[in-house]
Amino acid sequence: MGDRGTSNHSEVTDFILVGFRVLPELHILLFLLFLLVYAMILLGNVGMMVIIMTDPQLNTPMYFFLGNLSFVDLFYSSVIAPKTMINFWSESKSISFAGCVTQLFLFALFIVTEGFLLAVMAYDRFIAICNPLLYTVQMSTRLCVQLVAGSYFCGCISSVLVTSMTFTLSFCASRAIDHFYCDYRPLQRISCSDLYIPNVVSFFLCSIIILPTIIVIIVSYIYIVSTVLKIRSTEGRQKAFSTCSSHLGVVSVLYGAITFMYVIPDRFPELSKVASLCYTLLTPMLNPLIYSLRNKDVKEALRRILGKKLFLFNSVLTENRSK
Repeated sequence: MGDRGTSNHSEVTDFILVGFRVLPELHILLFLLFLLVYAMILLGNVGMMVIIMTDPQLNTPMYFFLGNLSFVDLFYSSVIAPKTMINFWSESKSISFAGCVTQLFLFALFIVTEGFLLAVMAYDRFIAICNPLLYTVQMSTRLCVQLVAGSYFCGCISSVLVTSMTFTLSFCASRAIDHFYCDYRPLQRISCSDLYIPNVVSFFLCSIIILPTIIVIIVSYIYIVSTVLKIRSTEGRQKAFSTCSSHLGVVSVLYGAITFMYVIPDRFPELSKVASLCYTLLTPMLNPLIYSLRNKDVKEALRRILGKKLFLFNSVLTENRSK
């Protein structure tokens, strides 16, 4: 059996991404929906990064973390969305073995990094609200860089472990992955290897990734809420809650979907696809909208940038007319 599994594994050169089990007539509608959402992801996250990098008043730890969050959102959605849209028009719906490995590696890298970044952002808000006088001292540039680098490092280590563990399995059952991208649970379904050790390792990884980050977020917000309730000013209280509620909304959507996808037993493939949409497309689309529309600093920075562009445009027009 071991020889058979090995030979079948070596013969696998590509996989088929089954995608969404809907009528062919709906593929065009789904393509247009994915295209619209992906365009919003590109516009929102690139716009957010440009605003943060070009406006000196946003040169703070909070926006440094937010810029990295936009970068992560942009890239892990780009790992998934373009291939999914291509498959709506493709008859074969195939992805090469190397392409599948790359997609899983990059997706795992960025999604784990996002989880740690959200925990870092919760800690940042905790310091800003609970210890405002020590904020600039405690959240130094060096510490901010170390926290972001640590998030990427944890994402990279987790990704290497998940990817190597997944693609050492033998795929002799089928080449058809019942999902719209390469993920380790759908790949396990088509494996004929013993899944006991991979399941133990994946559960262990989920535990050391999800639990610590959730604990940091929950503890941070317990202290934040207790501090905010002591604020006498209604305006100050509303501003603090506005900043924190947007962050909690993102965390709830992301962790709720991930928990359903990776912690709860894998019995509902179609529901897993819907849950996957929440963190592959919905969260990257909502993040820039939430943090810009509910953030006075970002809106003012956008007005300043647009004002400068409009001023330069008018200056060029005036100069051309005078000539």
